[in-house]
Amino acid sequence: MPDEHPVIWARPERGSRGPKPAHTRDELAAAALRVADSEGLDAVTMRRVAAELGSGVTSLYRYVTDKSELIDLMSDAALGEVDPPALTGKWRADLRAAAGLCYDLLRRRPWLAAAGSSRPSLGPNGLRWMEYLLSTVEGATADPDEMLTLIGVATMFAHGAASMDLADEQARRRSGLTDEQWMAAQGSYGDSVLTAGRYPLLAKVMIEASIPHRAPGDTRFTVGIERLLDGIEANLPG
Repeated sequence: MPDEHPVIWARPERGSRGPKPAHTRDELAAAALRVADSEGLDAVTMRRVAAELGSGVTSLYRYVTDKSELIDLMSDAALGEVDPPALTGKWRADLRAAAGLCYDLLRRRPWLAAAGSSRPSLGPNGLRWMEYLLSTVEGATADPDEMLTLIGVATMFAHGAASMDLADEQARRRSGLTDEQWMAAQGSYGDSVLTAGRYPLLAKVMIEASIPHRAPGDTRFTVGIERLLDGIEANLPG
């Protein structure tokens, strides 16, 4: 019995009947990427992408059935830009590198975080990416569920770190203040928090913590991923 809703990757790009399509799926994905990169994921509509291609809206339905398939195409195209390094055979280094690739991609294309889900892309680039991710932890465990858990926590951390960094950048743009200027602007209010004595741990952090003054290379990702890998390593069997 044929699938009621076959995924786009299971359908031929060109039907056996009708005229030759004016565009390819790659061109459709590229147009959608341009819109998402410049205007955000909410701006990606069938009408907007059709305008980007210079075609009619109805013509897009020759390629995709709805917006969700359009997002599948563009997400897979974005993953095609990732160029994973050769595996070292050392799971910790390989998983760190994979998480870093995920972090960098989300920083370049913030809309991917909103487009993503626990359902992996079944496109050619998504399949290649999942195989690579699983290969990074092959030396740590042979258990399929554990492999999914390890790559899941690493990529979720990358998502979270990238989202926090992007939120910081938006706050800087809204306020017009650098982090140093923002901290200096707290002035007497910050001093009152310190001297009130109601929040001793917070006061200790405000006085002694170095993370708020971290060097550019010591990002929350580079520092945090090591703690995450420490935890994973400590809980591996044997």
